[in-house]
Amino acid sequence: MFAITSILVPTDFSENAQRALDHATELARVSGATLHLIHIVEPVVYPADWSYAQVGFADIEQELVDNAVKELGVLSSKLTAEGCTVQTTVRRGRASDEICAYAIEHGISMIAIGTHGRSGLEHFLFGSTTERVLRKAPCPVLSVRLPAEK
Repeated sequence: MFAITSILVPTDFSENAQRALDHATELARVSGATLHLIHIVEPVVYPADWSYAQVGFADIEQELVDNAVKELGVLSSKLTAEGCTVQTTVRRGRASDEICAYAIEHGISMIAIGTHGRSGLEHFLFGSTTERVLRKAPCPVLSVRLPAEK
């Protein structure tokens, strides 16, 4: 039997990510698993034309990290108050790579990740972090999507 002792939940604080967190929370309650919440700050893309006014990209990235730490703190406090064991982290890099690396480093049992369910041109343009995680993850992945609108 597959024992679930830890569940990694990547979040971008969207409705889709919250739905995945809801599923992961229920699984954690049943199994006694620790929830690992992770947010990835992807690198700020620098403009190709340096004639633009200088912008403090490092400052922008640090602000994104600081905001993510606060948001994860709010989520963690709520879940801890509900009796869950929670760990949080913020990383920088490509989301799918960082999610899989964290799962390997921490021996994660399962990843629960939200998906937008994009297809066609939208999928081509934006790619799919969830799809890349599904292909590279070292453990089972629960892909959660919002219900279809009626």
